Amino acid sequence: MIINNAEYRSVWWEHGRLRLIDQNKLPFEFAIAEFTDCRTVSDAIRDMTVRGAPAIGAAGAFGMALAAQNAPDDKFRSHLRNAHDNLISARPTAVDLVNGVNHVYEQTLKFIPDLQHARKVAILVAQEFANRSAEDCRQIGLAGNEIVPDKARILTHCNAGALATVDWGTALGVIRTAHRKSKEIFVYVSETRPRFQGARLTAFELEQEGIPHAIIPDDAAGYYFWKKEIDLVITGADRVCLNGDIANKIGTYEKAVLAREHKIPFYVAAPLSTFDFTCHRGADIPIEFRSEDELKRWGDVPIANPGSPVLNPSFDITPAACITGIITRKGVFHPREAAQKIQD
Repeated sequence: MIINNAEYRSVWWEHGRLRLIDQNKLPFEFAIAEFTDCRTVSDAIRDMTVRGAPAIGAAGAFGMALAAQNAPDDKFRSHLRNAHDNLISARPTAVDLVNGVNHVYEQTLKFIPDLQHARKVAILVAQEFANRSAEDCRQIGLAGNEIVPDKARILTHCNAGALATVDWGTALGVIRTAHRKSKEIFVYVSETRPRFQGARLTAFELEQEGIPHAIIPDDAAGYYFWKKEIDLVITGADRVCLNGDIANKIGTYEKAVLAREHKIPFYVAAPLSTFDFTCHRGADIPIEFRSEDELKRWGDVPIANPGSPVLNPSFDITPAACITGIITRKGVFHPREAAQKIQD
């Protein structure tokens, strides 16, 4: 991705440590956070210093690599297991985290008792996982570009850009590619309460690359559908089930229902690591509920009635029936066929 006219990834390994863009400080401050131990990586995933399913998958993979570097020789296996469990518990809904952590954990264990080699393997496997995620997104952009007409007005929700995915992005990967192919597009950026990932992060990415866009309130999408000013919707996903149901940021389901009512195509862009081949349907996905402070405070400023209880689900389920197609590196597939097609 381009930030301040320079190329960056959101998550990378450098000089024996994990480095990542601090997403909690954007767009007002551009800062790089560094990590040398697994537990602080788990904390960064929990507090959303790094967020977005593929990005936290890569961060989890590098967190396991750090655990391998720091594990005592006489407790190597148990240290890795504790790090594995702690990382996976950080965010329960996004399957990329499980995939990234498991991949490095399982590959590292294969080289016990040669611990020196096992530590090197952990780093190499984590780097390979992150590189594959970035390449997946580049290919998603190319495949998805085919469904974006010139002069398209596109609605997106939350942040499914390079910040969320190591590089390129899923939904924004499609948008970024269409823009670079000289298509005239315009993006409606749903603000995405309560943490404003659309207004802060998606808008930041689009501005940095000069892609025409405007931020809209979450509840203004229906107005622009009614005005016939949206030609298609593209979102990312945090988990894709075998039957084509998906979990994504809360508010995605509402956009999908509106799109179906107005006969507007609704696409989901997802790397291979976001498919969960053990999850049959959306009802099986664990939904993360987050702190009430996300709704009741903005920084130190109260913004809601202090005595009222809060329900704060972070994700919702969009059923396959509401999805026109799932965009993958292997092509665009009907949601009910996508899990099978990407394995062919």
